Amino acid sequence: MSRTPLQNPDLRFLSRQPISSAASTSSIMGIDAVPPHEDSERAALLDDERTDLYGTAAPSAADYKAHRQSTLMKRIKYYVPSLAWIPSYSLSLLSGDVLAGITVASMLIPQSVSYATSLAKLSPVTGLFSASIPGIVYALLGSSKQLNVAPEAALSLLLGQAISEIKHDYSEHKEGETDFVGLGISTVITLQVGLISFLLGVFRLGFIDVVLSRALLRGFITAVAVVIMVEQLIPMFGLSKLMRLADPETTLDKFIFLLRNAFRESNALTATISFSALFSLIALRELKNKFKGTWWIYRVPEVLVVVLVSTFLSSQFRWDQDGVDILGEVDVSSGESFIQFPLNSYNLKFLHRTTSIAVLIAVVGFLDSIVAAKQNAARFSYSISPNRELVALGAANLAGAFIPGTLPAFGSITRSRINGDVGARTQMASLVCSGVILLATFFLLPYLYFLPKCVLAAIIGLVVFSLLAETPHDVVYYWRMRAWADMAIMYLTFFLSIIWNIEAGVIVSLVISLLLVVHRSSKPRMTILGRIPGTDRWKPLKENPEAEESIAGVLIVRIRENLDFANTAQLKERLRRLELYGIHRHHPSEEPRREQASVLVFHLADVDECDASAAQIFYELIEEYKGRGVGLFITHLRPSLQKTFEKAGVSELLGADAFRESVADAMAIVEMSRTHEPSMSTGFQ
Repeated sequence: MSRTPLQNPDLRFLSRQPISSAASTSSIMGIDAVPPHEDSERAALLDDERTDLYGTAAPSAADYKAHRQSTLMKRIKYYVPSLAWIPSYSLSLLSGDVLAGITVASMLIPQSVSYATSLAKLSPVTGLFSASIPGIVYALLGSSKQLNVAPEAALSLLLGQAISEIKHDYSEHKEGETDFVGLGISTVITLQVGLISFLLGVFRLGFIDVVLSRALLRGFITAVAVVIMVEQLIPMFGLSKLMRLADPETTLDKFIFLLRNAFRESNALTATISFSALFSLIALRELKNKFKGTWWIYRVPEVLVVVLVSTFLSSQFRWDQDGVDILGEVDVSSGESFIQFPLNSYNLKFLHRTTSIAVLIAVVGFLDSIVAAKQNAARFSYSISPNRELVALGAANLAGAFIPGTLPAFGSITRSRINGDVGARTQMASLVCSGVILLATFFLLPYLYFLPKCVLAAIIGLVVFSLLAETPHDVVYYWRMRAWADMAIMYLTFFLSIIWNIEAGVIVSLVISLLLVVHRSSKPRMTILGRIPGTDRWKPLKENPEAEESIAGVLIVRIRENLDFANTAQLKERLRRLELYGIHRHHPSEEPRREQASVLVFHLADVDECDASAAQIFYELIEEYKGRGVGLFITHLRPSLQKTFEKAGVSELLGADAFRESVADAMAIVEMSRTHEPSMSTGFQ
């Protein structure tokens, strides 16, 4: 039921204004000018005098101050959602949030360790801090109630490739120095990712999710899946030490290395453990899917089960003595101190070399996050703001950068969906998840001493299946739709990522995508109008076969979109083609199918805006047509566009007679001129 203005707290102070009092009007317009220390007696007299027709007192300074404070609190709660949901939190939601937090943490602990060690080539503790600290900050600032913010496989892989590339320049350093190189690179990248995301949100650029096409993302994700698969098969076969000696650079080189050594040099026990763990993970996941109705089976974290079982078996049978690499002792400290300022004299030198990869991680991470956030918002019936999400994700990564080596953290579609399935209804679930991970970081890591590293590789191998799941569907869809440009971008992204590196693949494809967008947007949509016989209605020739051009040499063009610097640049060429070839597509080398127009009528009903550059180009176009002696009319001109034309000099150039209400008015003048052959001020002279 709608509220009356008197019931609306935002309008309550307005309802007290005296309608007929001039003094009351000035009090509204100048109330900010009244000092807060105004004499109380004078204020009381004013309150007595200023009454409306219904006897309601006008607002006092205290009322207005209270209203402004109320508005300010609403704004603060909007931008800091935790100030809204924490005070009103219901204990009835606690059980679901706690269960969801523990469930996601159980899955996330081994995953984040895997991403840090196997993909980013860093200490396991950096992955755990990345899965906890950013999640706490996001829970306080983010608007999505189910989004889980933590390291992602694709982004960790991009980070790891950047670290590996830069480490080659520091091979002369003493032993252990490269660990500090990795921590420094990771910290600088995470800092830049956070700053870029934060600034994109502050400047309201949340629409960047339209920058990367579906085809480009599919090529990127497929390439990431293949790169991860190749990267993880090496430790799964026990070839990590041999690979460090061979030092293959590209994914293709690593694949060839794998083919040469997988069966000759592999460790049989390591390979057996790895693939047994992988098959167990797949089997447990399939079992859970068959028992979705049985909550205690569906909520079992299969990843944690495999980690605990493999760690126990490794400790009992001492697999480490048979050549199996184990996690070993992990130092909780990831640097000289737990919290450090992200930029210092040591890692500042990495800033320039890592900016491009930071931009890529920020954009791709946001795209994944916003898709997950929108899915959950639609599922649980609430709204989110992409700009606020960017600010929250940026702040989360900025906070994470103060802990050395922290990986970039963003939302995950899979984890967020599981979070909602298990019972998360507020951001409290993320706080619980982060708390559990921090406890595991400080107290449970020693118990994972015997965890085989090949099991961590198998856990990441499981991610490959989910990344590749939709690829066949998309390929078939593009083939069926004959979307050759989309398929070309997808394959280009994929092959460049495999042959060169992922960063190069995405950047080249992104540039091509943007060029295609610019190319398409640079062609203004326009059509030729013809008269419906026996009427004064004018319709597009292409859409209405009965429409016909009634007067030879008269071209009526309807421009069907706003004019800007991009599409107006080709306006002259598009008009020339319509003038010589009509609505049908023809090659410019062919002979013209029509005579040059002697009268040109612009139908501008669809044009709401025209920027300065477009107005200047339009002026030059009109000037050229007038120089050729072409009669010119402009019809259906909107008031806003008329002001633009007046400022640009178009109105003065054409003269008042050239502007007509409708096409019928302009055509009546043309027909009259053809009958009586008078000279006209619009270009017939």
